[in-house]
Amino acid sequence: MSLKSLNPRLGVLLLFIFAAGLIRVLAGGQVTPFSNISPIGAMALFGGAYFSSKGKSYGFPLLTLFLSDVIMMQLFYREYTQGLLYSGWIWTYISFAAMVLVGQLIIKKVSAGSVILAAVAAALTHWLIADFGVWLGGGTDITTGQPYTRDIAGLIKCYTLAIPYMKNMLIGNLIYGAIFFGGFEIAQRRFPALAVKI
Repeated sequence: MSLKSLNPRLGVLLLFIFAAGLIRVLAGGQVTPFSNISPIGAMALFGGAYFSSKGKSYGFPLLTLFLSDVIMMQLFYREYTQGLLYSGWIWTYISFAAMVLVGQLIIKKVSAGSVILAAVAAALTHWLIADFGVWLGGGTDITTGQPYTRDIAGLIKCYTLAIPYMKNMLIGNLIYGAIFFGGFEIAQRRFPALAVKI
């Protein structure tokens, strides 16, 4: 492959995706003051919106999520590791893939309105899927120290106690979404070669 055949858009999109992974690792290590505000939702939306190839739109963000998870689990959360990852990881990855889909479906044209709508939808999607997994997997009720009851009351309590985390996901989606989408849109205007679809 010659240098002329490389698409600069791919390189810049990957820089945004991997920057999100780095920010997540730093936040997980309590290196930033915003440790509970994650860029992963915005990263999923960004990948879904900008990669025209379905393989790339899911593959690159999921790979970045996986690598950042492995690094965080080995460096900061070893007591929670089960193999390379953590218990219930599959639900996080399903919710993440669903957030990529939200980006594909809602952000057909990048605008403040579409990004905000997608940020809200992604936070709700993550909350519904990931916390269903917490409940289904026998997660612990932080108010009692006991597993959630296996009934609708237990599920509702699990969702209710997870609202602050969903709120943090929404804040992260909005803040990092503004940075990622705004930054890339400005870069495309400054460098027209970045607008060539991949």
